[in-house]
Amino acid sequence: MSEQPRTFFNFSFFKVDPKWRWMADLAKEESAKEVEIILKNSQIMYRTYSTLGLRDDAEFMLWFASESIEKIQEVISKLYLTVFGKYIIPTHVYLSNTRPSIYANNPPPRGWLGGEDQKKYVIVYPFIKTREWYLLPSEKRKEMMAEHIQVGHKYPEVQLNTTYSFGIHDEDFMLAFETDTLHKFQDLIMDLRETRVSGYVAVDTPMLVCVKKDIVPLIRSLG
Repeated sequence: MSEQPRTFFNFSFFKVDPKWRWMADLAKEESAKEVEIILKNSQIMYRTYSTLGLRDDAEFMLWFASESIEKIQEVISKLYLTVFGKYIIPTHVYLSNTRPSIYANNPPPRGWLGGEDQKKYVIVYPFIKTREWYLLPSEKRKEMMAEHIQVGHKYPEVQLNTTYSFGIHDEDFMLAFETDTLHKFQDLIMDLRETRVSGYVAVDTPMLVCVKKDIVPLIRSLG
């Protein structure tokens, strides 16, 4: 049986040079439309989000999905060649890919890759477990993960995209939780803190809340 193709996820967060706000409005509008055309013609999946006012280290996020990292690079290169691209600075960049879970019985994907509609919010963060976790017997890990997964089932309003960064980025996993209700996500995280798996978490920050926004109004909102 052939292996299912894996999809690369790229989460790129940016800040905008304050000089952008001094540009003429017409030039900013034209550049916003130029960026929109590049994304629409990119032939890869993408989503755009605002983080404006929610953090001091990012103002928007572009989420790309493709079976080719070169195609992701090509789109980002084209963005940098636009007028707008000359005023943006990457602040966080994460790379991961899909693969079958070793803890769940490979359920059909939810969230973006499951074909579900984009939610109002996505909360993105890198995730690293301790080395002690990987030294536990596999059955012990599966037992604890079953408890962890069961807590997640209590929150059907929150869809989880789990992707893997082993060997291709600094973290173990990239987690992207999609939801229309931030309170439900907060409740989920508080419940997960009480599971046994939580004791084996080394890193789960920065936790970046992103708000769905189409690219032209997103760029307009930046001043």
